[in-house]
Amino acid sequence: MQRSALFDATGQYRYWLQRQWQPEGRAIALIMLNPSRADHRQDDPTLRRCISLAQHWQFGRLTVVNLFAYCTASPKVLKTVAAPIGSDNDAHILEACQSADCIVLAWGNWGSLHQRDQAVLRLLNPFRDRLNCLGLNRTGQPRHPLYLPRHTPLQPWLTPPTITADDSLSKLSMAQSSVAG
Repeated sequence: MQRSALFDATGQYRYWLQRQWQPEGRAIALIMLNPSRADHRQDDPTLRRCISLAQHWQFGRLTVVNLFAYCTASPKVLKTVAAPIGSDNDAHILEACQSADCIVLAWGNWGSLHQRDQAVLRLLNPFRDRLNCLGLNRTGQPRHPLYLPRHTPLQPWLTPPTITADDSLSKLSMAQSSVAG
């Protein structure tokens, strides 16, 4: 398997990560939340799950980009970093999507931080016919792949209304109030 990754000069921002197991195979891009530990030498559990899914879907190359390029194992840290997106991140997201046969949105719960999900969805508008997801989580964000079964099917991305965690809780409270009343 060929492994590559692009970090900034400080090593704090990873712009893309790529794994290729079939040189002539179709390409898939996954857009997740932020990089953790995987690099050009080692895989982490999330990357191993992504490779497994991509192989199941018959792709030969996987490129991972993220809403936020700042490397951290904890998404909560993204709230405290002055510039969690990274200066060149949008250009690398676009480049990964331009060369992909299929694009999978998979950032999970924290995608709405700094309205980054909406900014990236606007950026991806030219590729909307290639956008997919693994389903939606309870907050309306595209599900993250880590704990999904290997046989999880791709689903076309149908742009849902913007839902924040606060909105979901408000709607749940209102629904519970109307049932109780």
